[in-house]
Amino acid sequence: MKNTGPAERPATGPVAGGVGATSAPDEQQGTRNRVARSILDHGPSTAAELAERLELTQAAVRRHLDALVADRVVEPRAQRVYGARGRGRPAKVFALTESGRDAFDQAYDELATDAMRWIARAAGGGDPGQAAVAAFARAWVESQVERYRERVEGAAPQERAQVLAEALSEDGYAATARSAPASAGEQLCQHHCPVAHAAEQFPQLCEAETEIFSRLLGTHVQRLATIAHGDGVCTTYVPHAARSPEPPPHEPEQQQHATASESTAGRNPV
Repeated sequence: MKNTGPAERPATGPVAGGVGATSAPDEQQGTRNRVARSILDHGPSTAAELAERLELTQAAVRRHLDALVADRVVEPRAQRVYGARGRGRPAKVFALTESGRDAFDQAYDELATDAMRWIARAAGGGDPGQAAVAAFARAWVESQVERYRERVEGAAPQERAQVLAEALSEDGYAATARSAPASAGEQLCQHHCPVAHAAEQFPQLCEAETEIFSRLLGTHVQRLATIAHGDGVCTTYVPHAARSPEPPPHEPEQQQHATASESTAGRNPV
């Protein structure tokens, strides 16, 4: 079942979709949606980064950010800085709030959660119910990514994480892959998750995705951060297939992303 997430619904968003609706002209609402979508697709961002991506002035971006903050669609955070820091305070980044994310995918997330609950009840609850949920999660994730298999496995080993990220992005997960800091591996980051609440309640979804990513990429992978667990981005460490290095410190892909907690492994939403 293909994710019909926000990447395929450019006309909707936190403003036009109902959360934080305002009386601003349609053009302003559309621009605010673009600002929110850019944060959704790229993770917590500074006003300067948003201005560059959207080809707007920083002053215009800040006006829209002020409105989105007032509507509780986004929230400001202090940017994390690793290593030596220059003079002055670190730049402020803006991240989607929980209600901001819900505005993009609330119906999809609720459907996934209801389906998992029904499966658990139909199997009798308890351990049988959890086993049934796990079996469903594996089958569902595998059906989601099966169409990637030929594409990913046909790529050179060192290119597979990037190819998988591109395939995930086409399905609305806003994924990226880049070298992990100080490590012989990469970080596969999913900046968006349409079923974060379902994954929070049913970690079997995360475990299934981790297992299938590992099979597709031909190497063991490890979760470092997840949206379902409250982080700004879902991050998976992918060691180079030819080596078996220890995983890097639990640092997300970009400086502004929240550091993963120790209990994050296996909690990345599908």
